[in-house]
Amino acid sequence: MQVWPDNWPTFALFCDLRTQWRVAMGGATGLDYTAVLAVMDLHGIPPDKRREAMADIQAMEDAALAAMAVTYD
Repeated sequence: MQVWPDNWPTFALFCDLRTQWRVAMGGATGLDYTAVLAVMDLHGIPPDKRREAMADIQAMEDAALAAMAVTYD
């Protein structure tokens, strides 16, 4: 897998959130956004860049949820 250099910070952030999924009886429901903000702090993402970072993470979250929702009959 290759990650474009412009996308690396978001990819690294997403990878560090790998254990921060909210899960219910039907499976993962999304990321714990409190943890997302804490990991943004650890990554040193400044406040003026967090809205953009959150939008990027949410796009990755949506794709991951869609991939996890695939069922095989």
